[in-house]
Amino acid sequence: MNKKILRLAIPNILSNLTVPLLSSVDTAIMGHLPAPAYIGGIAVGSMIFNFLYWGVGFLRMGTTGLTAQAYGQKSNSEVIMTFSRALIVAVGTAAVFLLTKDLIEYISFALVNGSAEVEKYARIYFRIRIYAAPATLSLYALHGWFLGMQNAKFPLYLSVLVNVLNIILNFVFVYRLNLNVDGIAWATVISQYTGLLFGLFLMGKYYSDVFRYFDKNKLLQVEKIKKFFNVNFDLFIRTLFLIFVFSFFTAKSAEFGDTVLSANSILLQLWLILSYGVDGFAFAAESLVGKYMGRRDEPMLKKTVKYVLAWGLAQGFVLSLIFFIWIKEIIILYTNQTIVIETAMQYAMWTIFAPLINAVCFIWDGVFIGATAARPMRNSMVFSTLVVFLPVFFLLNPQIGNHALWLAMILFMLARGVSLSIYLPRLIKQW
Repeated sequence: MNKKILRLAIPNILSNLTVPLLSSVDTAIMGHLPAPAYIGGIAVGSMIFNFLYWGVGFLRMGTTGLTAQAYGQKSNSEVIMTFSRALIVAVGTAAVFLLTKDLIEYISFALVNGSAEVEKYARIYFRIRIYAAPATLSLYALHGWFLGMQNAKFPLYLSVLVNVLNIILNFVFVYRLNLNVDGIAWATVISQYTGLLFGLFLMGKYYSDVFRYFDKNKLLQVEKIKKFFNVNFDLFIRTLFLIFVFSFFTAKSAEFGDTVLSANSILLQLWLILSYGVDGFAFAAESLVGKYMGRRDEPMLKKTVKYVLAWGLAQGFVLSLIFFIWIKEIIILYTNQTIVIETAMQYAMWTIFAPLINAVCFIWDGVFIGATAARPMRNSMVFSTLVVFLPVFFLLNPQIGNHALWLAMILFMLARGVSLSIYLPRLIKQW
């Protein structure tokens, strides 16, 4: 079992870590420009896209679970039809984003209370990066489908290509062409479309045999469409609340001023490194749980759950230890502005403790996605947001300020892990 998990997890970890690596490079490049407003502009602009893209993160998650179950059942027809439905949703959603981009921009900046400089750079970033939407969402469907097919290598290839190209273009546009946030945005657009073309090439070259099972009459099959949207709607609601929490975090950080916003953005990058690292094992859980669900193999299901949790906690412990020893040195990699470094160190303890606390909910997400048990994930997220995160922040903010924001985030993650742990025995019985 360990070999099966690691065969899927290691490529996923490497693939996932290229994502925060990219956002870290974005932050670091902006952090070495003259003013904190550059970091803030990227943080606010990225927050808007997190809201948009994470909201349709079900395209990746739902596609993985449904494809993995079809793969376990050896249903080539449902394998290709699942991808086709996901791709239609991806392109359709991207078209809506592009058609309503002015409205999205207006609403976004009406809700975020940042400085005039931060807003200026965030608007520039948004107006360029929005044109990557069709490629970004289609890549979600491709990643999910490859993982469902028990193939973690192709998502790794795609992530490395997209993010390494993005990093190279960042340096070229900012340091060679003297651009700033507009250079970061154009780098993202170009790299996303390059990744999409490469992903479609990989699919056509190595999975051409499944295309002959495509049946346009099954594309809109009511029962399958209903299952696709039932699973994905619950995942959408769950992800919407998750995005709300992170967007709320960034918006409130902006209200504390540019320096606190910059410091919080840097520390949040370390949270992303944690989440994307542990998600390597969560993605392995999605693939294996979905496959064994399709085969109705209960002993292997339980074994998968036990082993991936152990691996996730071990990784969380190692990351906590690394942050405890080298947190200041890591922060200095992101910025050379003394005031931002000193501010980040005031709140660094929350990042040191985060890996051990957060690992459980990340792993459970993978297990529940693989089982296409999206409803408990939705309920857990709603509870953790409305009953834990928001009350903690509003009750403690007048007394401890930015610490209340970080404490609310930690307790939010803890509540997610505990609530899903409570539901897990019931899920196992249903298997």
